[in-house]
Amino acid sequence: MGKYILKRVGYMVLTMFIIATATFFLMKLMPGSPYANQAKMTTEQINIMNHQYGLDKPAYQQYWIYLVGLLHGDFGTSFQFNNQPVSYLIASRIGPSMQIGVQAIILGTLLGILLGAIAAIRKNTWVDTVATFFAIIGRSIPNFVFAVLLQFFLAFKLRIFPIALWEGFSSSILPTIALAMAPLATTARFMRTEMVDVLNSDYIELARAKGNTPWQTVAKHALRNSLIPVVTIIGPMAVDLMVGSMVVENIFSIPGIGDQFVKSITTNDYPTIMGLTLLYSFMLVVVILIVDILYGLIDPRIRLSGSEGSN
Repeated sequence: MGKYILKRVGYMVLTMFIIATATFFLMKLMPGSPYANQAKMTTEQINIMNHQYGLDKPAYQQYWIYLVGLLHGDFGTSFQFNNQPVSYLIASRIGPSMQIGVQAIILGTLLGILLGAIAAIRKNTWVDTVATFFAIIGRSIPNFVFAVLLQFFLAFKLRIFPIALWEGFSSSILPTIALAMAPLATTARFMRTEMVDVLNSDYIELARAKGNTPWQTVAKHALRNSLIPVVTIIGPMAVDLMVGSMVVENIFSIPGIGDQFVKSITTNDYPTIMGLTLLYSFMLVVVILIVDILYGLIDPRIRLSGSEGSN
């Protein structure tokens, strides 16, 4: 297992290096200027600003300074947001996005697994039909539509929850529910499909022949083998939710990282764009690493084949 994890970590480091390099040089190709008032600035003022931010150096020197800074946890200084360190901007905004993202993925995954398992056990009944209907609705309607509906009925009309702004846990409930609909629907659909196949397997018939009840059969034998495709889809989806849904954050006026990312793009704030891109990429490769480890725990054959491949 150690070699298996070490090999995946090596891939993760190489991936991050490639992403950091590609992001840096792509920023150099972006049109426009990082200075908001460049049209009103003189050539001398622009040269002074370029010297201040190191943009007057050759690209290879800027690239080397950028890589050295990354190794020390320095993402650079924002061009637009009061010359604040990018690491500070990210740290000050990642909390709300992480909270609603983690809550949404946990809520959506658990309910999706439960709904998919019930639909598979009650296949071709009204329960299965209702579960499938909810799955279709959850995938067909964008999360920002759910957000507006929840905000209108539960916040504006019934006044159960805050309409907007970030005032603690109560402010996270509605955006969490809105973001949870997609993972709930996707998990339920994959879970039902996989569990239907598993329930028709020979070893499940053997478990039933031994006198296990349907729920015992599902809990002890079918559930574990049905989770592999669910883990596959939930991993990348978790990163999307944790980094933040830009539209949902804007609807509820949440000061999250998605809102920061949009502002940095519209203002050509290169260091902030690169910092947020690297953050997203790092979270994605970490989740993929966790998914690989979970594969090995759920199905030891995957871990064994990975170890043999490395030998």
